[in-house]
Amino acid sequence: SNKSSKLARHYSVCGICLNKCGLVASVENNTVTKLDPNPNFLKSRAMLCARGNAGIKQLYDPDRLKYPLLRQGARGEGRWKRISWDEALDLAAKKLSAIAEKYTRCGVLFTPGSDMQSTFVHHFAEVFGSYNVTTHESACLLSRNRAYLDTFGEVPFADVLHSKYILMAGANRFEALITPDSIDLMTARKGGCKLVVLDPRYTKTAGLADEWYPIRPGTDMAFFLALAHVIIAEKRYDPAYVEKRLYGLPQLTEHVKPYSPEWAATECDIPADDIRRIAREMADAAPAAMVYPGRRTSDYTNSTQIRRAMAIVNALLGNWDQPGGLLAARQVGLSSPETPESPFYEDNPDDRIDHGRAHLMFEEEGSFKHVRDAIIEEKPYPMKGWFVYKFNPMQSQANRQKTLAMIDKLDFMVTVDITMSDTAWVSDLVLPAPSYLERQDPASGLQGSSACACVVTRDPVVPALFESKPVFWILKELAKRMDLGEYFDFTMDQYRTQQLRKLPDADAALAKDGVYYNPAKLYGIYEGRIFKTKSNKIELYNQRYADLGVNPMPVYDPPRKQPKDRFRLVLGRNAYFTHC
Repeated sequence: SNKSSKLARHYSVCGICLNKCGLVASVENNTVTKLDPNPNFLKSRAMLCARGNAGIKQLYDPDRLKYPLLRQGARGEGRWKRISWDEALDLAAKKLSAIAEKYTRCGVLFTPGSDMQSTFVHHFAEVFGSYNVTTHESACLLSRNRAYLDTFGEVPFADVLHSKYILMAGANRFEALITPDSIDLMTARKGGCKLVVLDPRYTKTAGLADEWYPIRPGTDMAFFLALAHVIIAEKRYDPAYVEKRLYGLPQLTEHVKPYSPEWAATECDIPADDIRRIAREMADAAPAAMVYPGRRTSDYTNSTQIRRAMAIVNALLGNWDQPGGLLAARQVGLSSPETPESPFYEDNPDDRIDHGRAHLMFEEEGSFKHVRDAIIEEKPYPMKGWFVYKFNPMQSQANRQKTLAMIDKLDFMVTVDITMSDTAWVSDLVLPAPSYLERQDPASGLQGSSACACVVTRDPVVPALFESKPVFWILKELAKRMDLGEYFDFTMDQYRTQQLRKLPDADAALAKDGVYYNPAKLYGIYEGRIFKTKSNKIELYNQRYADLGVNPMPVYDPPRKQPKDRFRLVLGRNAYFTHC
């Protein structure tokens, strides 16, 4: 080796998927030569997967976007002109301002992907004046989140490591990696934890399970209602726990009477004896037993209610806040930075463009599907601009032709990304972003199930290549050009200082170990606490749903039967995707 070369090692967290696993980057002569796992990082159990190792490939990808590009010719034609950053930012500010002037501030849609800088896209949308923000998560895990929030009052974390019985519906943890669950599942299996998988596909997880059932697609709710039927009919629950913690058992008891294992067997293609046995085995293993919450299986119109059925079985198992069950979020300790109050735009419409198109949407996320329909229909008002960051709906959202029809309605579309994605290809302006190894990011709080509650952040391990600029810088520059500079009048260092102001030991720990742990109670967090639901208990019967005219308990609606000469296509993902 060249003795004059300089070798340095820098802590960072991976950005290839959502897990944010800790890593150490080896840098030689301003070149990243290797990525290793951070041995101090508990969330990923001191490991780094093959995808994480591929972070170097993203950094040095020859097909990376290198400088701002302005479309020439028709959208999607593939003719581009290189322009300067000043030209690009002046143009974007001019176009977005013109749309705001003609169609109100809500005439621009903002769509950030899942990223440590996405918070700044939300912040910019707010100060710009548009409450039309949607993310990829509206087509991903929000049905799960809605269901568990409406049952337990918060979204749980699965204590896979200490569980004795796990029922996994659709999730594929041995291939679609979530840390620490994927690692902990293997450890738990070696310790005797039983794993039962429901999935039409014979996945890697199914292959390593004790039992696999190729459930008929779309019938998951029938299976879980039948589990509830058995647990209640045979009184295999803890009556003291029910009295103290659960709301609505009498209503649920009546509700699930028709949903017997014999009935479910005809829907699911799973034998009634197996359904009854699984219910008994789970109840015997409780509270160290769970229906794994996952992220999602497939999305249907009743996905939230499917997830509610799963959450209700977990409630009957009494596994909330218990070892081997579902855990509450632990205190991380980050503070929200103080920023000036956003301006008020009195000519804005009353609501988001997708308001009223679905029950109980999260206001900060909305629904990409419903936003898309509303833009195409131009109802209740026109929307003509789109700011996209780290999101590729042309690939990831169902019905590409509809997404193209939506884009045809726009006057201006700008995409910020690392490579020329399918979505960037049909944009008007494309701006090059750096990889996570070239960026300074805000602090981020992570929940790692029983592993940890921690804080991580990023600093560049090498200078940004080409003319790439982080979205934080782009939004600051746009804010200056649109007389909104006062709302972005802070540096990343100042922002992080505000985030960490109540954690005096965090800076030193982040420098020393690449991660800060805030030790907090793991089990028994809810001792003496009430649940954030209308009844202040875990809601088997959801009162809020009843008030809204939504079924307060999951009602099974069978999927459409396929004719004998037709087949149903069931899709999966390869191991290089984090999914489900």
